Amino acid sequence: MLRRFATACAVAGLICSPLAAQTAEETALAALEAAPVWDGHNDVPIQLRARFANQIGDFDFEHTDQVKTEEGDAMQTDLARLRAGRVGVQWWSVYVPAAVDEPRAVQMTMEQIDVMKRLIARYPEDMTLALTADEVEAARAQGRIAGMLGMEGGHSIGSSLAVLRQMYDLGARYMTLTHSKNTPWADSATDDPEHDGLTDFGKDLVREMNRIGMVVDLSHVSEKTMMDALDVSRAPVIFSHSSARAINGHARNVPDAVLRRLPENGGIIMVTAVPGFLSEDARVWNAQRDAEEARLKALWQGQPDAVEAGMKAWDEANPYPPANISDMADHIDHVRQIAGIDAIGIGGDYDGIPAGPVGLEDVSTYPALFTELARRGYSQEDLEKISSRNMMRVMRAVEATSAAMADVPPYENPSDNEV
Repeated sequence: MLRRFATACAVAGLICSPLAAQTAEETALAALEAAPVWDGHNDVPIQLRARFANQIGDFDFEHTDQVKTEEGDAMQTDLARLRAGRVGVQWWSVYVPAAVDEPRAVQMTMEQIDVMKRLIARYPEDMTLALTADEVEAARAQGRIAGMLGMEGGHSIGSSLAVLRQMYDLGARYMTLTHSKNTPWADSATDDPEHDGLTDFGKDLVREMNRIGMVVDLSHVSEKTMMDALDVSRAPVIFSHSSARAINGHARNVPDAVLRRLPENGGIIMVTAVPGFLSEDARVWNAQRDAEEARLKALWQGQPDAVEAGMKAWDEANPYPPANISDMADHIDHVRQIAGIDAIGIGGDYDGIPAGPVGLEDVSTYPALFTELARRGYSQEDLEKISSRNMMRVMRAVEATSAAMADVPPYENPSDNEV
């Protein structure tokens, strides 16, 4: 029987030996060659501000592992590691802190758009600014990394639809509706609720984002804000850097009730590498450490040395439980189970986190994650959807929605400039 099977394979010109089957690593690399990673979130722009005050004339983006802070923290992103990580498209987060007042946030956001455009322009053989899905495909054909700009937090527009439109004209193509604090028109996941989700202005803002072709990003928002945005949006939404709340209970993660709505909306959750959002043990450790710090500050008021000594002793007695590749893959498995393979993307949040999971320390490590998924039975087609094809589909749908709304005039909510 084996001889007849081998003869038939030889006659047909086929390789039928089990030894010819692709390994998990080969499947992953084939997928990433066909569909390089479209990463939903990277915080290089705020690193440029924090480390260099946006003065980048002498900054070398080829290799940043030696660009360290006084604390010794190195950057997690550079051109060499983006290439090693098979990153083909990067959403660059033009984030500014949520604590600054809105007029200052608008100015700072414009400065962050400017510095990222300048950085991209300095490396024309490696990177290009992309504003549309077609431009992403053109960059891919040229072998360049397509850079797209996303605002992280609605405070960046100063509660103004006019500013939203101008940010789009400057190149911003997504906006996260909130960051860590509520805006005057939307509740954040990590602030006390004020609005029961979106206000009327917030709902009109989502409609205006649909009209102009800006992607609605629901990372950082409360569950009720997620639901309100899904009720209103005519275009697919994204979660640019979130994970599954059923596995890790952090408020920044997405509950199953929301995941179940993604297939109808067509949106995606770009699973993040933030350790505290992946490992439940890490989340609990973070909460316990915060509680201990608060206890020591209350116990030793005005004595920072005593607090510091107490925290050092606590850290030595309570080692951090690290997250790893398997934890991130578990979240992807869960999203697939609840929302399906078409609802998954990747949003690392590198250079926005102190450290990545073990084995996923920086942007160079994405092939290791995709190899783990291949070991779990994900096909090459599945992996290509996760890496970038799902995000491309979302981008094209957002653009199609905008085209379909061409006859809709700009929204002018009565509370614009009054909220």
